Amino acid sequence: MAKYIFVTGGVTSSLGKGIIAASLAKLLQARGLKVTIQKFDPYINIDPGTLNPYEHGECFVTDDGAETDLDLGHYERFLNIPTSQANNVTTGRIYQTVINKERAGDYLGKTVQVIPHITDEIKNRMLLLGKGGKYDIVITEIGGTVGDIESLPFVEAVRQIQWELPEEDCMVVHLTLIPYLKAAKELKTKPTQHSVRMLSQEGVHPNVIVCRTEHPLTEDLKKKIALFCNVKPNAVIEAMDASTIYEVPLKMLQEGLDVIVLKKLQINGYAAPELTKWRAFLDKLKYPQSKVKIGLIGKYIELQDAYKSILESFIHAGAINECKVQIVNVHSEFITDENVEEKLKDLDGLLVAPGFGNRGVEGKIIAVKYARENKLPFFGICLGMQMAVIEYARNVLGLTDAHSTEMDKTTTHPVIDLMEEQKDIVNMGGTMRLGAYPCEIIKDSLAYNIYGTTEISERHRHRWEFNNKYMADFEKAGLIPSGKNPATGLVEIVELKDHPFFIGVQYHPELKSTVENPQPIFVHFIKAAKAFADKREAVKNPLLQSEMI
Repeated sequence: MAKYIFVTGGVTSSLGKGIIAASLAKLLQARGLKVTIQKFDPYINIDPGTLNPYEHGECFVTDDGAETDLDLGHYERFLNIPTSQANNVTTGRIYQTVINKERAGDYLGKTVQVIPHITDEIKNRMLLLGKGGKYDIVITEIGGTVGDIESLPFVEAVRQIQWELPEEDCMVVHLTLIPYLKAAKELKTKPTQHSVRMLSQEGVHPNVIVCRTEHPLTEDLKKKIALFCNVKPNAVIEAMDASTIYEVPLKMLQEGLDVIVLKKLQINGYAAPELTKWRAFLDKLKYPQSKVKIGLIGKYIELQDAYKSILESFIHAGAINECKVQIVNVHSEFITDENVEEKLKDLDGLLVAPGFGNRGVEGKIIAVKYARENKLPFFGICLGMQMAVIEYARNVLGLTDAHSTEMDKTTTHPVIDLMEEQKDIVNMGGTMRLGAYPCEIIKDSLAYNIYGTTEISERHRHRWEFNNKYMADFEKAGLIPSGKNPATGLVEIVELKDHPFFIGVQYHPELKSTVENPQPIFVHFIKAAKAFADKREAVKNPLLQSEMI
């Protein structure tokens, strides 16, 4: 039978529950245990699929087509295992399930209430992944902050599970903040005390307290927290700010978080943690041999979480290339023909990011044109790939009004058009082309050189596609559809052969990049950016040029 760990948060939001949960999971996995993580979010939306990126950040998509919280991306990147629909549950999904059951008469005419019906459904979802023997440990992150009204049903469900399960099969890790008051020049424990007290009032007592802090915790301070929060001093864990999230597992290892958990859950005979690959990755990340500047062209750049998986993919790809990747955010709305050279001239590579809607589209098209004409390494994802197609149609094929019907329904040359199965859809949530789909790659192509195989599977999240009516025109002009869906013939990859690195993909490759398996396109893109930077430096430095020759 699986054992369950619940991770709650107090004092303030955005403390990093997801990173702590993922770090703990990584340490337990490194000891040979089978671990998974799930996230329970307190908002009423069924999933984050219809939420504005400014509101919620990136929408992470799983292989089975679930639109989920961005924390699931951290889970996959840390554990190197896929998540699914079952790994992310919202209050909205819980209530939808209960109401559907009520409408079907499943409750036999009884009054449907928060307790027991809502909490029972929450418990069912919390325990679901632990059934079947696939996992030894299931870690559940409770979204929101303890004390919030919307989080109360989740906390109550945890209380009931603690009461129902044997003591050694369940535990709670509470993440809290120890603020530093500059005026007093000291760390303050009172917010943590209040947070734990509030959690205890709901009937849930934490077994471990993880303290987010800007300064080291003294032993006296740990003892004080332990005394007033009723835990053992060794169960007060210091979580200082780290230079990268990938250092956190090692910091938690130093603090002994995994050992405390194993003892509480009475798991014996575990091996020492195997973190060789993780440490090697961190060494390369910390001590790069070179540096490249990559322009990220998007319209949500004010909120970095909107492109979280892309940014993390660059970290993975940079490490394997022993190269520091400096991201230069460029807002697509403010790119014009007049200023594009000034904005992009110092870059070593250009990534045009995914997105929806008309805002900032023309700026992206101008940026693609600059990359194509100046042989700047280019990588387009989803909408970025579509912008590359539109740019080529306008400026090479001569179809000056070419566009996507998403932005211009009246265009006479819809080189990007709505998929047939999407044309009659009314509801927006969960109706896009979602999840993993196969793709066949032609040999003697950049895509084949990148992947090293003709058959791949990548995750999708979109409604509009390359219009195959124009395929022959593009091929004749030099834009090659090098990857297609084998069942439908839909174009998944386009590339230019007369360019050092120019590729656009309809899918989202960033969603599958992990520490142990960096995404191949990102790896080769950074490699191409390094070559571009070296070539430019050689031109600037004749002596270096002669040495290279």
